[in-house]
Amino acid sequence: MSSDQLLAFETDCHLFKDCGFPAPSVWSFLFDPIFSVGPVDFNKPMLLALIGTVVILAFFWAAFAKPKLVPGKFQMVAEILYDFVRSGIARETIGKKGEPFVPFLVSLFFFVWILNLWALIPLAQFPVNSVIAFPVGLALMVWIVYMTVTFKTNGFVGGIRNLCVPSGLPKPIYVILTPIEFVSNIFVRPFTLAVRLFANMFAGHILILIFTIATWYMLGTLLGTVYATASFALTLVLTVFEMFIQALQAYVFTVLTATYLSQALEEAH
Repeated sequence: MSSDQLLAFETDCHLFKDCGFPAPSVWSFLFDPIFSVGPVDFNKPMLLALIGTVVILAFFWAAFAKPKLVPGKFQMVAEILYDFVRSGIARETIGKKGEPFVPFLVSLFFFVWILNLWALIPLAQFPVNSVIAFPVGLALMVWIVYMTVTFKTNGFVGGIRNLCVPSGLPKPIYVILTPIEFVSNIFVRPFTLAVRLFANMFAGHILILIFTIATWYMLGTLLGTVYATASFALTLVLTVFEMFIQALQAYVFTVLTATYLSQALEEAH
């Protein structure tokens, strides 16, 4: 049962009535296609990702298309947001060498953030990053940039040493540590980068979905309304907490990306 079908079924069902519905699960994250192009189905998460991209481009284009020496409010907000990533992430993590990567990190931060924020936007109400394909795609992009910078900076042999051979350790340790470093940098890093973002957005959306549905489901009687009120209050608390998690996950994703780039720019010893 897709989320669209589940929603239609839930609207006519309340506690103390002779009905019920499946608890929110992975099926709540499946959407009927809006349209199809050959074997490719274009659905709601894809639409939200596309709209999110347009919103980010439009925002920064409007802010910096005609920059002023004394910025207006709109340009000032954009500059503050841009400087947050530039100074708080790129320079803090990478240093002066991180300046060329600031546009990439800014784009990554705001793209991840707005895909998460869709969970709280009316009519959208779905975090795009709770669909595993999107975090995987972002993690693969970061991994490609990471590998490219590593080998471009250090050459092939130096890049391998950068990825697999940490410096300053006794030689016998390398027998154990080299394969661990190889697996960690090549496979574990992109995997954990994707899963961390996906799992947080998936779990948060499930929790909000459960208590939102419970609020509606328990209406209908005096006792049920008491339960529904408590459920609604918890929904509001979870929503505020989810706003924090959404921003935090965008920050963590970008900081980890900057950390990988910082390591890639280190000269192998």
